[in-house]
Amino acid sequence: MEDWIMLLLIVFVAALLQASTGYGFSIIGTPFLFMIYPAHTAIQINIILSLWLSVFMIYKIRREIDTALLARLVKGSVIGLVLGIFVYLYVDVQWLKFVVGSLVLILTVLLVLRLTIQQTEARDHLTGGFSGLLTTSIGVPGPPLLLYFAGVGIKKETLRSTTLAYYLFVYSVSLIMQILFDGTTKETWISAGIALPVLLLGILLGQLLFRWINQTVFKIITYIILFFTGIYLLMTS
Repeated sequence: MEDWIMLLLIVFVAALLQASTGYGFSIIGTPFLFMIYPAHTAIQINIILSLWLSVFMIYKIRREIDTALLARLVKGSVIGLVLGIFVYLYVDVQWLKFVVGSLVLILTVLLVLRLTIQQTEARDHLTGGFSGLLTTSIGVPGPPLLLYFAGVGIKKETLRSTTLAYYLFVYSVSLIMQILFDGTTKETWISAGIALPVLLLGILLGQLLFRWINQTVFKIITYIILFFTGIYLLMTS
């Protein structure tokens, strides 16, 4: 019973954050899901719920999508998705969490120090590649996108809509690949189904909050999310 309550709380907070900032569901949700589920089960629950979240939200904000940027991210993700499935199957999850956590913390410090990144098509592709790798391996595509877009200074409206559209692609492909190569469990789908109503509630409240968050507050929330993610991944690795 405690695990169900924990699941619903995690999903609600993560959905609220995702809908209000454009990021946060996987970054916040996955580390906590690791606390109550085996690694591969937690990753698949996160991917299923993230897919639903993207489906629920994308229609309303579809006009804000940067289609050219989206296309480059998707193209770049293809190689990363393939490499990531081998990481998912064969690399120890604890080691991967340590590497990702360290990288997130280092790059976040650089962003806080006002590191700026020049946006180029090659970097768009590269960011998509790293994001794809993290999606099939641990179900968390957000950190590369968040770090890159924060450095580039993309508007929050474009960021939220474009990343959601991108998530629809990478999460769909990742889930199919994971099921084909490693299977799935009944617990995964039951848990995801139970959490769906809470996910929808978090989305609705998060969309209301989005209207009140300015660009400065948005950046602060971004840094807090990244610091939290990096520290948590290191502590649990």
